[in-house]
Amino acid sequence: MTLTPPAPGLVVRNLPERIALSDFKLIAFDMDSTLINIECIDEIADVAGKKAEVAAITEAAMRGEITDFRDSLTRRLALLRGVPAEALQKVYDERLELNPGAQTLVAACQQAGLKVLLVSGGFTYFADRIKERLGLDFARSNRLELTNGALTGRVEAQSWGDICDGAEKRRTVMDLASLMGIEADQVIAVGDGANDLPMMEASGLSVAFHAKPKVREKAGVAINEGGLDRLLEILR
Repeated sequence: MTLTPPAPGLVVRNLPERIALSDFKLIAFDMDSTLINIECIDEIADVAGKKAEVAAITEAAMRGEITDFRDSLTRRLALLRGVPAEALQKVYDERLELNPGAQTLVAACQQAGLKVLLVSGGFTYFADRIKERLGLDFARSNRLELTNGALTGRVEAQSWGDICDGAEKRRTVMDLASLMGIEADQVIAVGDGANDLPMMEASGLSVAFHAKPKVREKAGVAINEGGLDRLLEILR
């Protein structure tokens, strides 16, 4: 059953009539094109003059046409070899903005007692700054390898692994929920691309934000117009 949405551009499926933000204990956000307005890897590529080639791979991966995120990321990173590290700061300063409603939704979640996780197939350079900017509790993402002030075209291994793909996103969310002593149905997962589906499908409430068709179709809530804070029209 699809409930009548509070306003156009908001689709709600198979949710209880009464559901509150305080029913949940953890919310997990994707970063690129979800919490923030850009795909960082595409913008780094643009600074390097390689955006068209990289963005085409990004789009295919997010639509689910390239099903191996690890392969798609490896291919895109290889195109960025030699890009100076200064390009990352340029992207952050000049191109990256929080998506509308992001700050409002995060603040409402924090006020309701939820812990907030950013889990991204993007990069620590941006994720760590967004974590600090919004006062998030946790962040996990990929760490770009740098040598002599330039990208090598690879990521560095971290304690949990090397690439945060869809499976790692799900594992991160579920492991954190387990450590917090909460059930999967007390978790909200918010994303826009195919690599967000594993964590969305494992969570109690899945939210698609201006997402690819495959993701919109499977989400409990699809925000197709307006900002992230439209979730608060449902979770009061």
